[in-house]
Amino acid sequence: MDSSKRLNRREFITSAAAFAATFSIVPSHVVSGTGHIPPSDQITIANIGCGTQGLREMGSMLQNPNLRVVAVCDVNRFSTDYIDWSPFGLRNNIRNVLKNNSWWENVPGIPGGRDPGKEYVEQYYAKNKPSGIFRGCASYEDFRELLEEVKDLDAVKIMTPDHTHASIALAAMEKGIHVITHKPISNKLIEGRKVIDKATETGVITHLLAWSDRPEYRQMKTWMDEGLIGELLEIHNWSYRPVWEQWTKRPEEIISVPDGFNWKLWLGPVPDMPYHPNYTHNTFRGWYDFGGGSVADMGHYSLFPLFETLVITRPPESVRAFGTTTREAINQVYQWVVNDVAFPASCIIKWKFPEQPALPGFDLFWYDGGMKPFAPEELESEGKDIPEEGLMIVGTKGKILGGFRGENPVLLPERRMSERPGFERINSSEVERPRDTWVDDILAGRQSQGSFIRAKTITDTINLGAVALQAGKSINFEAESCKITNDENANKLLARKYRAGWEI
Repeated sequence: MDSSKRLNRREFITSAAAFAATFSIVPSHVVSGTGHIPPSDQITIANIGCGTQGLREMGSMLQNPNLRVVAVCDVNRFSTDYIDWSPFGLRNNIRNVLKNNSWWENVPGIPGGRDPGKEYVEQYYAKNKPSGIFRGCASYEDFRELLEEVKDLDAVKIMTPDHTHASIALAAMEKGIHVITHKPISNKLIEGRKVIDKATETGVITHLLAWSDRPEYRQMKTWMDEGLIGELLEIHNWSYRPVWEQWTKRPEEIISVPDGFNWKLWLGPVPDMPYHPNYTHNTFRGWYDFGGGSVADMGHYSLFPLFETLVITRPPESVRAFGTTTREAINQVYQWVVNDVAFPASCIIKWKFPEQPALPGFDLFWYDGGMKPFAPEELESEGKDIPEEGLMIVGTKGKILGGFRGENPVLLPERRMSERPGFERINSSEVERPRDTWVDDILAGRQSQGSFIRAKTITDTINLGAVALQAGKSINFEAESCKITNDENANKLLARKYRAGWEI
């Protein structure tokens, strides 16, 4: 069913309900049984990926009266070997949503998988049933079966490892289903472009969850438009990530695939390789095959809204990257470790951007793993340093400094702020940011501000950074032909080698 038919179905049901209301008034909670909005007016959604992040974000969907979670999916049935920020944070988050302080009381470790996901959904909806029982959440191991079997599905939320985002998104859009996904759209540039093209072609509502409303960026743009920092030269963005273990070689030990874990399905489009827990759960982000490194994990959050605010729509023309290296002793001789499988523990990436609709050409710098720019003279002269994570915009006449996503932005030197109106000093901790805006967008039938269609430049940019790290040299990119013009081998890194049956 395409998106227009879905909206027509919803409009018909809404109109029919309004017509019926002229003859009899029935409380909506009697009709719905699970809230105050009838099921016919709710967005039916499937949650694909029930790891720590998928379960953590499930609560906001369950508590949103405009949504009805009808299915969950994960290649893992259930295990307690997940890695998270704290031993009980996820469990307590779920308990708070369920208002049940005994949830998973006697289960050691950190739970995840489709069984906990299904139980979470059904326990939540059961609270609003007179019987206290709800059995309306389907559970799947394979997302393809879910998309084939769940009828009248309006949307999917993709919470799987990065390397499967594109496969799931394309399959859903092919069926006219709206797609919400965590970053990135894909960890391969050409895959990302295919997903964006499909979003444009089908017209379904899409949303990249890294988007957020940033009044801080709008304030930065106002200062730039007033000429307070002169002509743009550079943008710097830095993070202390990664927060996962980072390796330089593939694991060699042989470990059996855990019961209930479909390793082949977890691999998805990636060619066969032996199972190892160092690839899965939270650690997938560090591998070139499965993740996008710290720059994809965090750079989307900071740079996607910034690109939107500054109207950065043309991708970089060249990229250079440096990453940490190491050696190991073999037969009492230190030798270089050739790392062509995983992101480095820390890196610096430099993109050169062409002229934009309202900006001159500029350089963008990314730093992670403890790397960051040196403090500018404006701070050094006052005995100050830049924050652990931050964003700095450098112009010919001045600088702007903020937190990682532009929080609490100030002109440098900061004494310049005394010359500005008080309202220009933003306290980011007090900013109210709209959440789950994609829900309203689907109901209204309009593209979201975080639409895939608007994310082409950030998707190209992040993936080119990964290619430059792997290539180990400066690469030149021709956007229209989608080719690296100075290294034929680097072109192969724009796509992936597919496992049979998973070609895109």
